[in-house]
Amino acid sequence: MNPLLERLHPYPFERWRELTADIVPPAALAPISLGIGEPRHATPAFIEQALVQALPMLASYPATAGEPALREACAGWLQRRCGVTVDPATQLLPVNGTREALFAFAQTVIDPTRAGATVLCPNPFYQIYEGAALLAGAATAFVASDPQRNFGADWAGVDEATWRRTQLVYVCSPGNPTGAVVSLAEWQMLFELSDRHGFVIASDECYSEIYFGDEPPLGALEAARRLGRDDWRNLVAFTSLSKRSNVPGLRSGFVAGDARLVKPFLLYRTYHGSAMSGPVQRASIAAWNDEAHVEANRALYRAKFARVTPLLARVLDVRLPDASFYLWAGVPAACGGDELAYARGLLAQYNVAVLPGRLLAREANGRNPGAGRIRMALVATPEECLEAARRIVAYTESLEP
Repeated sequence: MNPLLERLHPYPFERWRELTADIVPPAALAPISLGIGEPRHATPAFIEQALVQALPMLASYPATAGEPALREACAGWLQRRCGVTVDPATQLLPVNGTREALFAFAQTVIDPTRAGATVLCPNPFYQIYEGAALLAGAATAFVASDPQRNFGADWAGVDEATWRRTQLVYVCSPGNPTGAVVSLAEWQMLFELSDRHGFVIASDECYSEIYFGDEPPLGALEAARRLGRDDWRNLVAFTSLSKRSNVPGLRSGFVAGDARLVKPFLLYRTYHGSAMSGPVQRASIAAWNDEAHVEANRALYRAKFARVTPLLARVLDVRLPDASFYLWAGVPAACGGDELAYARGLLAQYNVAVLPGRLLAREANGRNPGAGRIRMALVATPEECLEAARRIVAYTESLEP
């Protein structure tokens, strides 16, 4: 067996199942899960129809690079959404969702023979970043979160020695689990550091279309364009249809950026066997070419957050995120700030599942930045989310002396 597999941590949801195996929630209350970030809004019918109509394509092997029509649809979306022009033949590649691509990309760009090979990622974080780094033979360094910036990563706090060892930086904007968005000034700092030290930036932007302000979140490619970096040097952005179009089972997204990185990534994925099926490609074309369903989806999330967030703010340290469909909430002092105990009690007494923050983070400098916080994914129906909020309020108030 590959000895690097032994370095992997249990996935957060597996760990949570172990920690709650002894709990029997009250049968009188219907279960409500705010734990897994799986979109549960209805998939648009026109995307399903495009998938069905393309089923005859199952008789042919798909190309790893994808159909030209799909690459052009993705490039067209980037132009409309971000004002960014990419060459669909050399600077863009369809992928089977961002999870697969974020993992595989590290296997392409990491050189484990270089002493101290390091992957830098935010903390708390999406666990795929850490697994990708470990199986690529690199160490993982974590960037502390900044409570003053909605718990976004404190890139300015990274020491120079760590930057020198770094080969790959994972940026998640909007962030999972915090919902924080990277600013133009932060992007400029990261680009300048990349120029100085030569590391690659992988920007995970799968939550970019769920936001609450008037302006959409700033993506990496758009930031680079604003700063005059139109060659996307050492930069690749990852995005997905899962959250944008409510098709998590479609497993469809794309990467775009530096052609010098996209070319070897295509070579790797050709050997890896990562071609997207023809019907999925056709459904993806339909999805990327339509914005009306995205606007409707965003309106649903905005309505849910507008009702749920003020209610929860009565008893928890929580506020509206910059973007994404998560609330990153601090638990009350009445439970000693122990989010594991809080989440177990909530499940045991009110049949509501949330994810304890420390399972989404790693201890660094003697502290786990997820401790004392829970992640709630408002992916269920508005009625279920509101009912969950009412139960959370009742449970939290019951903890007060």
